Amino acid sequence: MVKRRQPTPTVDMDHHIKEFYRCSPDESPSGNFHAVISLHEAPDVRWEEISAKTPLLPRGWYELAHLDSKDRVEFTRDFWMMKIPYRERLTPFIDRFFSSVDDICVFLTQKKFSDPFEAHLVYSLRGNTGFYQGLPPITEKNQAALQAAFPKYLLPPDYLAFLQIHDGFSKTTDCTGLTHSLGVIELYQIFQEFLAEKDPLLTSQGVPVNPETLIPFYESFGMPFYQCFWAEWYPEQEMGNVYYSGEAHTISDVFCGASSAETMAFATFTEWLMFYLERVV
Repeated sequence: MVKRRQPTPTVDMDHHIKEFYRCSPDESPSGNFHAVISLHEAPDVRWEEISAKTPLLPRGWYELAHLDSKDRVEFTRDFWMMKIPYRERLTPFIDRFFSSVDDICVFLTQKKFSDPFEAHLVYSLRGNTGFYQGLPPITEKNQAALQAAFPKYLLPPDYLAFLQIHDGFSKTTDCTGLTHSLGVIELYQIFQEFLAEKDPLLTSQGVPVNPETLIPFYESFGMPFYQCFWAEWYPEQEMGNVYYSGEAHTISDVFCGASSAETMAFATFTEWLMFYLERVV
């Protein structure tokens, strides 16, 4: 547990965050939430009080909110490094990503008056270039449900590890992003029904694909584009992931020799995650 102390004043966070976490008690279109609590700006709030409002709020996030901005960033960076399995490129990449973060904030949000509060850990980027937001870590119950939903397949260990950091993660303009674990189960069924109404699925080079072997974990906001684990491709002893284009009705070709950034085919979940974050580093 981190040592609690009175926080120093929060840095001037990205203006996109202030706009997004604007509340509107009368539920008018002027705000995204009925109520918002900026936990990092509420040093006197008691754990017993706030955890009753937000049962899924991790105690570690509560403690984190009471550190100063610099320590919040540092502790979170160390937590990522502890959770995500080591890969050669990962440490310098995460260092670069967190060097672009000027603050990490904890917001508790309530959509409607009758709704419970939801916890968000928000990564504010330097220079008003946007932010990322993550939901609390996956629960044991939800992890068991996720694994039970796909008994034929072993989901990538680095994906499961990241869910222990955030079970749901997105950036400023991407309202869907990395899907919540229970959402993956539902999204898989929706995706299969969607594909069943289409012509046979192919790769971009015309190779037939069994749609049941595609497990979508990322959905583009407002468009039928998905990043999917593909149970027929194991490039590094774990399930790789490919891009499904609803416009072309194809998935990435994994054997064409082009870069991952071009094909959107990634050997590991970590490689995809670095691509998702690399715009800001």
